[in-house]
Amino acid sequence: MTDGPATDVADEPGPGEPAPGIRIDAPPPVAETPTSVPAPDPTPAPDVAAGPAPGPAGRVRRRWWGWAALATVLVLLACGVPAALLTGLADRDAGRSATGRPSAASDDPATLAARRVAERLTAQLDRQAVALLGGDRAGFLAVADRGARAELTRRFAALRALRVSVWHAEPQGLPTPVAGRPGQWRQLVAFRYCLVVPDCTPSPVLAATRWREGGDAPLLLAVEESRSARTGARPWEVSELVVAVGARTVVATTPALRGKLPGLLAEAEEAAKVADRYAVAGPPPDRYRVFYAGRAEWRRWYGGGRPKWTAGYAVSVGGGHHEVVLNADALSASGRGELLRHELTHAASLPDRGHPGRPTWWLVEGLAEYAGADGARVSRYDGLDEVRRLVTGGWDGRLAALAPADTAPADRVGGSYGVGYLAVRHLVDRYGEQQVLAFFRSVVHDRRPVEEASEQVLGERWSTLHDECVGYVRSVAG
Repeated sequence: MTDGPATDVADEPGPGEPAPGIRIDAPPPVAETPTSVPAPDPTPAPDVAAGPAPGPAGRVRRRWWGWAALATVLVLLACGVPAALLTGLADRDAGRSATGRPSAASDDPATLAARRVAERLTAQLDRQAVALLGGDRAGFLAVADRGARAELTRRFAALRALRVSVWHAEPQGLPTPVAGRPGQWRQLVAFRYCLVVPDCTPSPVLAATRWREGGDAPLLLAVEESRSARTGARPWEVSELVVAVGARTVVATTPALRGKLPGLLAEAEEAAKVADRYAVAGPPPDRYRVFYAGRAEWRRWYGGGRPKWTAGYAVSVGGGHHEVVLNADALSASGRGELLRHELTHAASLPDRGHPGRPTWWLVEGLAEYAGADGARVSRYDGLDEVRRLVTGGWDGRLAALAPADTAPADRVGGSYGVGYLAVRHLVDRYGEQQVLAFFRSVVHDRRPVEEASEQVLGERWSTLHDECVGYVRSVAG
């Protein structure tokens, strides 16, 4: 989570109707073209961060879970993206193979065959990208075998509902023959995408595709779920989606939860106004991406497997983007606004690679709790009872050891979040938000030791400030 301002929590969602200027989208109309064979839908994997579920008193908490660096392959894909990708298509140099290298006359027959297949696959992927961006469903399906059409139709609809604005597919290396299946090939593909905004830095996704040779061009048989990062499949890879788009946010869920969209979007738009103030290393996100998960989706999206106390989390998906997931089963209407402020602040304040590790958990989550509180008085913070139980129950007073285990009981989790909030609140009260955000940037983005950042940014030894923060926590816990 990321740090934000303290103000009153707007608990109740908006009414059942969309707020002015907000639309709810099913897939937009598509242009039908008379083409025969279906096309593929590619998708690689994201990176994860999570938040806790309701405490004993019914208070929903959030947790930044597992902020890890993006998988190396995604980092490499995200670096140096050519400007042509921002249009959704990349030009191919004449006389070059699909891998971007001139074909070598000395290649053996198997390599030459693979190069020929790669060039034809690349043409099919380019054709599919044009169809997706143009809303041409028939053209999107035309590159695929008949048996792949149902799955690809669902993916096409989900991406169109999400307002995909950039889509580029780039084969990685040469295709390899599928053992025991003559004429079939497996090709790793890097997909890069933007939502709504056409000039964003695309998020990379890596997925394996399977093809069979046939006629004038190879036909797509399947696109595997992305498994290149620990966070697993993205929602549009595996689920049917309905989507609401606002000025600052995109909110998606499944058809079964469609009725929640108007209220969720209204709350997300309000939360974005708070989160925007905590973009510490550049402009705020172009759009905050929020996915509202039912029970099955919570277990599947981004790999599932969150701690039981998690109610929401933010995932780094590359290109400077984070995607937020909320657990429908763990949320009451009164807790959504606070949770959204918390998680969207993570999306605004955290770098792609996440935070430096568990010793800085208190700062990352404390800032997000501070944003979630949205200016409320400390006495109104819901987690004070859990803070008291933690402080009087043997806590050693070390902020660097505050992060709860995945198996921690709910009151221990709530107490940890509360201590982080109070520590950040004390720093804000003493130095002001802007100086604390500069401290956050130094520690979380620039990876400076907290001792160094404290002296350089706050002008005080960290040992002294740490003791002050802990003393403040103990005084509030009383």
